[in-house]
Amino acid sequence: MKKNIPLLKLSELRSNYRNLKSDIRNRLKEFSNIPASEYFYELTYCLLTPQSSAVNADKVISLLKANKFKSKEINPEPILRRKDSYIRFHKNKSRYLAAVKKQYPLISKQITDNISGEELRLWLVKNVKGLGWKESSHFLRNIGHSNLAILDRHILRNLVRLGVLHELPKTLTAKNYLQIEEKFRKFSKRIGIPMDELDLLFWCMETGQILK
Repeated sequence: MKKNIPLLKLSELRSNYRNLKSDIRNRLKEFSNIPASEYFYELTYCLLTPQSSAVNADKVISLLKANKFKSKEINPEPILRRKDSYIRFHKNKSRYLAAVKKQYPLISKQITDNISGEELRLWLVKNVKGLGWKESSHFLRNIGHSNLAILDRHILRNLVRLGVLHELPKTLTAKNYLQIEEKFRKFSKRIGIPMDELDLLFWCMETGQILK
């Protein structure tokens, strides 16, 4: 699988980082300043993004907010399957949204219980349907936690390009997720670029945007 992925020189990575560092750090600062009142919609956003457009997920969140989804009994599925903001697997994800709304008081308590990001991520993976390791890491990063890897295809592809991984993993079990995360963490320490900043750098290099 590696032979189909062009290599990336460390010098090129560093050059891109120098150009984007200020924007990346500003974005991470925005995450750390998100008010707790927005955590619910950050969580629903991360439930929507797997195998769907981040842009469409953001549109759906705007519509859910406009319809007061958090406080009103509405079926989110029609919003998820709109043509202008289509979300794949909308039936399952609508069920996840409905379930997480009922569960959110407990989730909110966990978030405010002052446990580590690693412990909170593990709790989310075990207790919130629709949130795997990647989605839980994504949510926690979006509310200000740091040093948790969001191992989506953009990140994994760039880790292969840089020689951190030999090939793209066929699956991401809990064991190999944590193993890859540790390799990513050691690589970021070795080159002197924080893992959270590398994450957004990879995203921008792939998409041209610093998305959440």
